[in-house]
Amino acid sequence: MRNRMQRILKHLWLGSVATRHAMTPDAVRKLAQAVATSEQRHSGEIRIYVETSLPMGYLWRKASTRQITRQRALTLFGKLGVWDTAHNNGVLIYLLLAERAIEVVADRGLSARVEPQVWQAMVARMSTAFKAGRFEAGLSEALAQVSSLLLEHFPLAAGQTNPNELPDAPILR
Repeated sequence: MRNRMQRILKHLWLGSVATRHAMTPDAVRKLAQAVATSEQRHSGEIRIYVETSLPMGYLWRKASTRQITRQRALTLFGKLGVWDTAHNNGVLIYLLLAERAIEVVADRGLSARVEPQVWQAMVARMSTAFKAGRFEAGLSEALAQVSSLLLEHFPLAAGQTNPNELPDAPILR
């Protein structure tokens, strides 16, 4: 109970200003452009979601912060329609600022082709950047790595185009 109360207080303490501080309008614009450019080279779809704190319903759950963060990322993966791409190769990069937690959720088309260690290494590199306060750099690096994986496993054929199934701009909450 004490851990849950501490978690709740931490999340209530941070406001949406923390997200705006971590992700400047210029950073959001650059990331949106990087997503759009990436998606012109492969058939995947990439979403970035940066959230200051969890909704209260998540904070009361009797689970570890790691489990709750994963549940939230999976919920957003569904709500944002990342799971519903034509080739089942959408990827969500989720950042929870209150916990400095990161989740990368890949749809079954891509996750079946990529070893879990690859995702874990990506999250570890992002975590290092975020601990140093380099949110744009960490997300840019993760985006480049996801793009590389999608290009390797789902490249576009010569002359083929990728219809933009999902918005490119990161979501900030």
